[in-house]
Amino acid sequence: MNREKQWAIIKVDHDNFEDFLGLVTKLAEYEKLAPPNDEAKKRLRIDCLSDKPKFKAALGTIDKKAVAYVIYFYTYSSFLALPTLYLEDIFVLDEFRRQGVGEKMFTYCKQIAQTEGCGRVEFTVLKWNTSAQKFYDKNKAKALDNWLFYRLVRDDF
Repeated sequence: MNREKQWAIIKVDHDNFEDFLGLVTKLAEYEKLAPPNDEAKKRLRIDCLSDKPKFKAALGTIDKKAVAYVIYFYTYSSFLALPTLYLEDIFVLDEFRRQGVGEKMFTYCKQIAQTEGCGRVEFTVLKWNTSAQKFYDKNKAKALDNWLFYRLVRDDF
């Protein structure tokens, strides 16, 4: 007998933070980057779980197993005079891709943006990540032609 898998999106908290860190490490592996070191992990915990969090995070779970996560925070648009939900990460474990998990996580973010009165949702996609580009195209996101994404790193300021 096939039973229906139980799906949920839950906020990252003290009880599930280690599951969240495990998924962040899996994203680093996927992107061929170094995972957060011990000091970065401490900062992630503080910045996520403090009384004034610097970012918000949620886990996508199937049968109580963490299989996906999102990190988001708010910026502000001076021209719209509205907040913008900035989606820093959306990640789904490889074995759970193409099962609607990413769709549910992205919908969750869009619902939060709507609830919070945001004028837009913004995010970046790596040039080599064509599967993510196709996913966002399918979800009506538009790549911006007239804008370049720049970054100033800590050592330069």
